[in-house]
Amino acid sequence: MKKLQATALQVSYGSRPVIDNLHTSFPEGKITTVIGPNGCGKSTLLKAVSRLLSPESGGVYLDGENIQHTNTKKLARKMALLPQTQKGAAGLTAWELVSYGRYPHQRAFGRLSRYDRERIAWAMGITGTTDYKDHPVDGLSGGQRQRVWIAMALAQDTELIILDEPTTYLDMAHQLEVMELLQKLNQEEGRTIVMVLHDLNQAARYSDHLIAMRSGEIVQEGPSQEVITAHTLRRVFDIEALIGKDPYTGTPMCMTYHLIKGETHNEKNTYRSIRANA
Repeated sequence: MKKLQATALQVSYGSRPVIDNLHTSFPEGKITTVIGPNGCGKSTLLKAVSRLLSPESGGVYLDGENIQHTNTKKLARKMALLPQTQKGAAGLTAWELVSYGRYPHQRAFGRLSRYDRERIAWAMGITGTTDYKDHPVDGLSGGQRQRVWIAMALAQDTELIILDEPTTYLDMAHQLEVMELLQKLNQEEGRTIVMVLHDLNQAARYSDHLIAMRSGEIVQEGPSQEVITAHTLRRVFDIEALIGKDPYTGTPMCMTYHLIKGETHNEKNTYRSIRANA
């Protein structure tokens, strides 16, 4: 089933087209990750499917309904978004920021119910942010702030969670914590996850479905075995990659790579020799 899909999507910044006639869908109950070089339209796609940007033509449909025609509060009860750049936390404690995730579920006067508070506590507990719930967000480290924002998205308690580079500012251990958390939410609670990642190995390891983009177009999409290939990475990133298998998960793994542009004849031969002997 396809919970979220884009049809003939066209998005521009001013007179510059970024996405043109794009068709794709995000499988329900799965983890989908969008990969591609900087400026290829990954974040623009996420902004369009979460209604942060309005398309010039085409449409985005959630549960069969065009999101441009969906009531804002109703949409927020179905879809949570963690954008790449977060603003608006000045003067707030971590707990106060996470509590904003409950806004779509509140009734008159904006009062938090006991259930709201339980969901806030759950979101902070599962993201490891409870210990600094009373600390100002501005005073937290980059990694701590990122986890608080993720907690706010989780507190929104939606079936669909959209995240633009959720591991930004995090060290290796905390990156894995976030990825395993998203995987747990997907596998144990059936949440549909859509995100952008730069780390190809994390994308391959944790995703059911990958979308590889370049210049506003989809080059390849499907399971990681079909997308994380030397051929696709050459087309998407202009790199010559050596693909192996993750010994823990069996998923494709980019072991090493180099740029194609400007390489010398000797560099080509050396790399081909490495691939032949791998």
